[in-house]
Amino acid sequence: MSALWTAAEAASATGGEATGDWQVSGISIDTRTLQPGDLFVALKAARDGHDFVAQALEKGAGAALVTHRPDGVAEDAPLLIVEDVQAALEALGQAARARTQAKVIAVTGSVGKTSTKEMLACMLADQGRTHAAVASYNNHWGVPLTLARMPRDSAFAVIEIGMNHPGEIAPLARQARPQVAMVTTVAAVHLEAFEDVAGIAREKAAIMEGLEPGGVAVLNADIDEAQVLATEAQRLGAAHLWFGESATEYKLLSTKISGEATLAEVHCGADQMQLTIQSLGAHFAMNALGALACVAGVGADVPRAAQVLALWSPVKGRGARVEVALEGGSLLVLDDSYNANPTSMAAALTVLAATPDLGSNAGGKGRKIAYLGDMGELGPQEAALHAGLADLPALEAIETVHCIGPLMAHLHGALPASKRGRHYAAAADVLPDLPSHLGCGDIVLAKGSLSAGLSKIVDGIRELGHGKRQSGNIN
Repeated sequence: MSALWTAAEAASATGGEATGDWQVSGISIDTRTLQPGDLFVALKAARDGHDFVAQALEKGAGAALVTHRPDGVAEDAPLLIVEDVQAALEALGQAARARTQAKVIAVTGSVGKTSTKEMLACMLADQGRTHAAVASYNNHWGVPLTLARMPRDSAFAVIEIGMNHPGEIAPLARQARPQVAMVTTVAAVHLEAFEDVAGIAREKAAIMEGLEPGGVAVLNADIDEAQVLATEAQRLGAAHLWFGESATEYKLLSTKISGEATLAEVHCGADQMQLTIQSLGAHFAMNALGALACVAGVGADVPRAAQVLALWSPVKGRGARVEVALEGGSLLVLDDSYNANPTSMAAALTVLAATPDLGSNAGGKGRKIAYLGDMGELGPQEAALHAGLADLPALEAIETVHCIGPLMAHLHGALPASKRGRHYAAAADVLPDLPSHLGCGDIVLAKGSLSAGLSKIVDGIRELGHGKRQSGNIN
């Protein structure tokens, strides 16, 4: 297998100075996950990565990308010395993009971009070597890192692009230079940095600024801000495809729940087909439909991709379904603890409400219980957006809602007394009460922003028994 980067190639790409004649097989920014042969990139974040260069080399790093030789590092250590590590990482990413013939898809959106990226990676891997972002590596260092890691013989690449503030998406899209750019949806997320949802839509639409000549945008036709996306596409001269229930070429005809899967009837161009998605929720069918439009946009085989979609497996913390064995039966956890906003919260509660009872083997009464944590970055409307969850129709099918965090106190107060569980200041405070809250046959949702720490609750529920199996995905 050829090297990902040689010293000469990396020096040429970055304008830096290489010490030694080294080659690397991967790239790492974290010594905890570094593999032998990786190029360690000494980024400055919460801590200065230069403080960990010696440790990285001791663990077998093939070289380190630095601005200087750190203390404790031998004079003959394999280094790539540059003026600015972040800029050099971006240069590596741009050089990797330039040297490959891969068809690149870039995905953004307020909700569902990580799951859609994973769907695409699964579907395209069956048709050629496919490179995709790890986890949610979608920011100013995650995008160039993903690009810099791309093998030169990749046939496809799927790049996730996120944002917190205006002006972040376009520069990352220009680095990715996609042939296809997708906007999954637009929702009230990061409102503290934008005047309104239309402003968020314009920022998401900026992904089209990176499109290669002849590229195409894949846009959600069903959202209120569809016209904003259309206006931006017209302004940028970008060809675009619409997907959704109100679209024509890529149209969602129907969805239904069957066991632990969602079945969807769709039109994809001239073809009508059925999709099987190992996750519960119509929103997943929508994301899958948009993903198939992306597959078409890069010239891959759409019917074949639709078949492979049935093999897609969940991402931990984004709706993974975990059955926990208890004495006398079991319970089911819907682990959606990675992120939350009003749109994804509504979708997750809808999934909880629609999840079939576990059956007689599980024991118990099959109660549906939600642990909901704070939703971050909602700006001045945060109190009303949390309280507004009490009006969701899905709550009628949910027995008890426990609320975690100061913002969720607004929901706690708005819930009807019959469904109001306890309010906790922090996720860790819930753990002692789990044995009394939960029992055999229960279906439990844990949903909140990452900062709310609801993964602690998921881990606590796991400790009540032992994990039997995992399937499906919510977000």
